[in-house]
Amino acid sequence: MGSNPHAPTPSETPSELPAPTTPPGREALATILARPDRAVIALDFDGTLADIVPDPEQARAHPGAVDALVALAPKVASVAVITGRPAGVAVRHGGFAGVRGLDHLVVLGHYGTERWDAVSGTVRTPVPHPGVAAVRAELPGVLDRFDAWHGTWIEEKGQALAVHTRRSADPQAAFDALRDPLGELAARHGLIVEPGRLVLELRPPGMDKGVALAQYVRETDAESVLYAGDDLGDLAAYAAVEKLRTEGPDGIPGLLVCSGSAEVPELAERADLLLNGPGAVVGFLAALAERI
Repeated sequence: MGSNPHAPTPSETPSELPAPTTPPGREALATILARPDRAVIALDFDGTLADIVPDPEQARAHPGAVDALVALAPKVASVAVITGRPAGVAVRHGGFAGVRGLDHLVVLGHYGTERWDAVSGTVRTPVPHPGVAAVRAELPGVLDRFDAWHGTWIEEKGQALAVHTRRSADPQAAFDALRDPLGELAARHGLIVEPGRLVLELRPPGMDKGVALAQYVRETDAESVLYAGDDLGDLAAYAAVEKLRTEGPDGIPGLLVCSGSAEVPELAERADLLLNGPGAVVGFLAALAERI
């Protein structure tokens, strides 16, 4: 049997694009594929584009993530990385700065209060909430009063502070023991506590990933949106996508992707598409770029 000269080589064969399991998810993916130039692809960073590691300062974008974004970004209205980290930190750890093909990329840091865009390469940063400085001064003393805190550590985030318990002898027990006292400390200074995967973040109220995502979708006049996340802080973005689906006469189709984690079943239960961690998310983005 003769070979087909027009058959694709293995490197040219399109990657399989995982299918959403829900009707709203399938509708959203079809809309993204049909009109990609009106689609916003929004992504969390840690746990979604980067693997979770014991020391957040060592987190880096998963191998292949930047290549996938370079392939995808020029074909869509925008790619937005929405993270609780400072925008500049996410840019540095993601390796996004100065990369050709990422002109359509923005990073919305500190839940959208900071913004970096690839075109200007600059970060817009608000004046810090005064409660952050007060909490910064008191936090070590609060932690010292609890035996459960040993092995935990404080991450300085500029506009917020985070207490990690992943390194402690009993990470969940430390998390549970510290949640109420840190909530009380935050409340005294006008802040809130955002729980995550063995981390408690003390930050200003009024902005979350849902607010940031909804504002950005309206700003770009997008006709469809995809959001991928892995942690409790991503539930607000999920809620925003669910609300966008119902706005106007037809709504804005939205695809909810979960970067799977047994630690946060709440996301998996609401997702249209469950992927097995950052490696699978990167593979999905690459396959999506090939299909557009």
